[in-house]
Formats: sequence, C-alpha cells, structure tokens
Amino acid sequence: MIENFWKDKYPDGIASEIDPDEHPNVQTVLKQSCQRYADKPAFSNLGKTLTYGELYELSGAFAAWIQQHTDLKPGDRIAVQLPNVLQYPVAVFGAMRAGLIVVNTNPLYTAREMEHQFNDSGAKALLCLANMAHLAEKVVPKTQVRHVIVTEVGDLLPTFKRLLVNAVIKYVKKMVPAYHLPQALRFNDVLAMGRGRSINEASPAADDVAVLQYTGGTTGVAKGAMLTHRNLIANMLQCRALMGSNLGEGCEIIITPLPLYHIYAFTFHCMAMMHCGNHNILISNPRDLPAMVKELSKWKFSGFVGLNTLFVALCNNQDFRNLDFSALKVTLSGGMALQQAVAERWKEVTHCAICEGYGMTETSPVATVNPSQKNQMGTIGIPVPSTLCKVIDDAGNELPFGEIGELCIKGPQVMKGYWQRAEATAEILDGEGWLKTGDIAIIQPDGYLRIVDRKKDMILISGFNVYPNELEDVLATLPGVLQSAAIGVPDEKSGESIKVFVVVKPGMTLTKEQVMEHMRANLTGYKVPRSVEFRDALPTTNVGKILRRELRDEELKKLGVKK
Repeated sequence: MIENFWKDKYPDGIASEIDPDEHPNVQTVLKQSCQRYADKPAFSNLGKTLTYGELYELSGAFAAWIQQHTDLKPGDRIAVQLPNVLQYPVAVFGAMRAGLIVVNTNPLYTAREMEHQFNDSGAKALLCLANMAHLAEKVVPKTQVRHVIVTEVGDLLPTFKRLLVNAVIKYVKKMVPAYHLPQALRFNDVLAMGRGRSINEASPAADDVAVLQYTGGTTGVAKGAMLTHRNLIANMLQCRALMGSNLGEGCEIIITPLPLYHIYAFTFHCMAMMHCGNHNILISNPRDLPAMVKELSKWKFSGFVGLNTLFVALCNNQDFRNLDFSALKVTLSGGMALQQAVAERWKEVTHCAICEGYGMTETSPVATVNPSQKNQMGTIGIPVPSTLCKVIDDAGNELPFGEIGELCIKGPQVMKGYWQRAEATAEILDGEGWLKTGDIAIIQPDGYLRIVDRKKDMILISGFNVYPNELEDVLATLPGVLQSAAIGVPDEKSGESIKVFVVVKPGMTLTKEQVMEHMRANLTGYKVPRSVEFRDALPTTNVGKILRRELRDEELKKLGVKK
C-alpha cells in the first residue's frame, strides 16, 4: 500500500517519479549546464559575478592544476574549508572534474575538530581561507594532508577591489592571524598554473562517492556520510521537481545566505540551481544583517532559502521590511523546525509563504517538502519524488498511518553509508535501503508528515546538529570534571541553546568561567554551552547511564514548557 499511496493521492507534480540515472555523474550535469547557460550568471559575491562559462573555465584550471602539478589521484579526498565566496564553487567543481572526493569542512572548526575530520577522511589536500590558516598550521602536520592552498576573501574580484578587500580584512579588521605554512600555495597562483592546460575529465561511476559530508548521524562522533553521484543527482532532480512551475530556468535570482559547506545549501544551490542555470547570490556573512540587507536591496530576487532563526532576524530588521519583494516567488525552510508565528510574520512582510521541508545529511538532504500549491503549516510536507516514508515501532514493525513511531526513509538520495564505519551504517540503514532517522513522526491520513519529537539526544542550534557525546568528551578532558551531561533547552533565537551539568571531582574546584574557556578552546562557537550548572550528582539508570532526558524534563518544567 505504501508504495502507491502518494502516487495515488497526488498523481501530478511533486509525487511524480524522477530518474536518478538520467545523468551518469555530477560532472556531466555541470558540463551541460555550463554550455547551455554559458552567458548566464551563476554565482555573485561582493559585487563580482561569474557566468556559467567562466565557472567552467576556472574550475577547469583548478582541475588541471590538480592533475598536472600534484600527485593526487581520482578518489583522493580534498577538504574544502570556505565560507560563501566565489572560490567555493570553482574549487568544488574543479576537484570533482579531477576525480577527487570533496570533504566539506566548516570554516569555524577548531583545530581539534579539523584534525578529527581530516584524519577520519584521509584528506590529502586542503583549501582554506587565510583567516583560519593559523589553525591549519597546527593541524596539517598531524594529518595526511600534503597539499595546502590558501585563499583570501577577495581573490576572485577585479584587481583593485581584490587588493582593497583583502587589505581591509587583514589590516583594518585584523581577521587574519599570522600563520606559517611554507608549503602552501595561493589560490590565484594555482589557477594561473592550471589555466589553459588540458584536463583528463574524470568519469566516475554513479555509485562512486562524490562528497563526504560529516555529521554525527543520530548520535556520537562526527561520521562522513558517503554521498554518491547518483545520490546528489537524485536529490538535484527531486529539488527541481518540488519547485514545479514556480521557478524557471536560467532566469531566477536566488539568495544564498546558508553556508554552501552545509548539505542543505550545497545540494540546492550548487546542484539543483546549477542544473537549471539559475543565479545564486552568495552571502558570506549572514550574521552581518545590515550588510546582507544592503546586498539584497541590489537584486530583484525570486527565491530565498533560509531557516527559522534567519527569518526571525530579517523580519525584525526595518531596512529588510522596506525591500521590494515583488519578484519573490519561493521561500524554502529547512535545517530546523519552522515556527508558525515566524512563517506568518514572513508572509506578512514579504507576501510569500514559506514551504517547509525535512531532510538529513544522510538523505542528501531533502526527503519531504510542502508543495507550494498545497502548503500545510505545522507539517514537513509529503515525500519528494521516488521517495517512500514509513514509521515503525521499537521492534521495527511498520505502523499504520496516524500512529506515532520512528520515521524511516527510502529513496535514491539515501547515502551509500558512513565512511569506513560499517557498524554505524548497519545501525541506521537496513538491507532493503530503509534509513532510520531517529526522529519520531506521524503520517497523517492525507499523507502529510509531522515530526512529533526529535532524535533523543541531539541538540539543534540554528540548523546545526550538536551531539552531547562530543561535548561531554571535551568536558572529560578538563581536570576536575567527574561527570557531565549536555542537553538542549528552548531558545527563542536559535531554537535551542546548550546547557551542561558538571559534577566536580572530590577535593577539586571548578568555575563556570573555566568550563566555558575550555569549551571555547575546543569547540566551534555554536557548540559552546550558554549555561553551566554544577551538581553533586546526576540522574542515572541502574547501570550508571546518565539520564539526559530527565535533565531535559527538569529544565522544561522550570520554563513551564509542556513535554
């Protein structure tokens, strides 16, 4: 029944099938799009626009440098650690054209986080922003990375503007700490070495890994989700299908405030929008609202992709509210739960409804979405084309529609597995291709899905997953900590904030400031707790496992929030 339910219920549009084997690999899609839309704008940032033709030329230069000036071979991994700048799509597509596997890396990572990801992935090359090259200096000697490329924010801008932007960032804003990486090459020098050289275009198989996208999965240490070319192409086509007739080809202007290294933005902007030749406006720092709104004022944008916290901040900004939204046709939300009041406020301000969807890194990421023509607030929509959903009980039995259970997803966008982690893969992915999400959901009789509860322990900060195990592992390295637990508590701005509970070893003392300093030194900013509470003991099971749920329930009770 489940195989045909959505087809029968919604025979047109979003519930139609896609062919994930329509293209053999991402490189083929890129070539076709760059030829078809050669003169159309592809990406803009800081006043500079790259056309699809220029994107193909520059990515070719990067690929040629890899093939003719390094010992990197197809299948080797390259870590790309950049914010939303023009160098990102150039490098990612260039690396793919040379046959490398891209390891998307958060530029806000600490040295500890970088070291784990680089070693786990076996990355042999790194492209990073000069702003965090001082961390690369510490990390690279402890990894397999042998090729380092450093770029500055303005490197692809016209000469005068490039010099000005890079000088302001380095000398006025002092955002580039001193570093010593004698083996590193400059991004523009790399392009110069590859420009005009021949390329042996890689032709990976559909099931070959294209991207290693790191995630904690449902729990634990960060793991690399192996997203194949077929996975990305499937989700690319699914994203296009879910947009239906709302967005055209080669004519749309899409605002890109979410980081391209995050799978949500990566798939939508670098894959789906590239496929249909649309124009992505890269916002390097969405936290700088005045600068972002100033950039938005320059464009008659027709699409906007964001998440709850960004919608809140923008709607509270008077200059944003004064913008011209007459061209805006599509607003998509993902990464974290969309609050109804926020969705209503956005529509009031922009006259464009938000369509909420659902996905995971492991599903490339889009799995369900609200059709714009039949948007149902409070739900995550219906499965995208060629995708099935079911809910199961604790024993793994499928439950009827209307009953609450763990959400499972099956489709061509479901990852190949976790990189070099067969046991972790087996825990989440069964032999029939069903992925257990760890989220508790209900499928309504009309086929729309609602998330009832989230993964038991995961904390969601503005769309980024934070896993208590990692936080507690860091706390355990702080002298004086006997036991610890990390939980998420409701937060109006970020959805949740982190609170940690600490039991201090007998005879020792610790302060909140010491705990916070230790966490800041070892974790990305969004993983640092907002509050610390010291306790004599933590609630545990009879075998000593700390009951985070009990701690969460206590906090919710204090806040007067019903479970």
